[in-house]
Amino acid sequence: MVTEIATFRRARFAVTLAFAAHGTFGTAWVARIPQIKEHLGLSAGSMGVALLGAPVGVVIAVRFAGRIVARWGSRATTIGGGLAGAASLVPLGLAWNLPALIFALLLMGASLGLMDVAMNAQGVAVERGYGRPLMSGLHGSFSIGTLVAALVGSGMAQAGVPVALHMAGATAVLAVLIVVGCRELLDPSHDTLDAAPVPDDRPDGRPSGAAAAVRASRWPLLMLGVIGLCSFVGEGAMADWSAVYLREDLGTGPGLAGLGFAGCAVAMTLGRLAGDRVVARFGPVPVLRAGSLFAALGLGLGLAAGHPAAAVCGFTVFGLGVAVVAPVTFSAAGNVPGVPAATGISRVTGVGYLGLLGGPPVIGFVAQGVGLAWALAVPVGLVGLIVLLAPAAGTAASASAPASAAADAAAPER
Repeated sequence: MVTEIATFRRARFAVTLAFAAHGTFGTAWVARIPQIKEHLGLSAGSMGVALLGAPVGVVIAVRFAGRIVARWGSRATTIGGGLAGAASLVPLGLAWNLPALIFALLLMGASLGLMDVAMNAQGVAVERGYGRPLMSGLHGSFSIGTLVAALVGSGMAQAGVPVALHMAGATAVLAVLIVVGCRELLDPSHDTLDAAPVPDDRPDGRPSGAAAAVRASRWPLLMLGVIGLCSFVGEGAMADWSAVYLREDLGTGPGLAGLGFAGCAVAMTLGRLAGDRVVARFGPVPVLRAGSLFAALGLGLGLAAGHPAAAVCGFTVFGLGVAVVAPVTFSAAGNVPGVPAATGISRVTGVGYLGLLGGPPVIGFVAQGVGLAWALAVPVGLVGLIVLLAPAAGTAASASAPASAAADAAAPER
């Protein structure tokens, strides 16, 4: 029993580092975008095309992630995807033209998507071992990783460090972090969620038991994917359009314009770090409903006020309200009865991440016709829809059942 407790504790620390590394290598280059754009002589349109590379890579990778995890296990896939993602920063820093930049971003996106599914499957396994919600805290460590990477990137840019040197240094640090820090991830002997590929139908044409379970789960998994999509559209809009709205529509200075996304990011991080206790106390469905309603009202009122301070408050409230949507959704996807965790998570992320791919351009198209203030009302309506779809996340409740006596003993530790 003592050995099992220690195993889950070490695995929890390792998967926390994996989430932080994932957020770091996905954001490490963002502060250097202006220098990369200038160095390559790209127009705004060309840079926009290049920026599609990462989300396209994510969407492609998550379609195959379930099979890859079934073949190699979530531990190996998390480490492999993380190392590939860290390595992708090198060609990103060395890109000499637009095609090279697109290739590097496709590689980064594919690595992000593959690691995302695998580390969330690990998170579900550890969560089951503890017998209580942990996923929100793991996603909180991801948010911390993004904030650290953004701050370091800004500092490197301010100091005039060459982009190629910055990216090479980030690759080295992240590779060591992943290799050393993720060694204690659960292997297949402990992680019962790494399952063999779902068997095909029997020779007589009838579906096998596992295949029937996956087919029966298509509707709830689709609903979970739509919940994720509704949240990700809003998150992408906050990242790409909040500063533009504050600067161009409300006339703030360039320094104040960045406060909208900063408030959203900080509130989301804090909300995720506290989210596990809230979910454990009230349950995933009530928390999804209350948080989504809070986000919709906060952002809607902030936009309606038409004042910079109110808008920043609205963006901040939105970040807090949607903080637990992704963790609860992925936990639910990993706990659908009869479906391997990686399979469920890959299907949900495949739908949900379409919001990251298509959300910001859709906001731009709508803004072209009716103005950015009205376009930012699209996320308001979408997170409001989560209130209606929240019951699909009820499968996450199964994660609260202790997986073993050892997990029971470990559960009080926090």
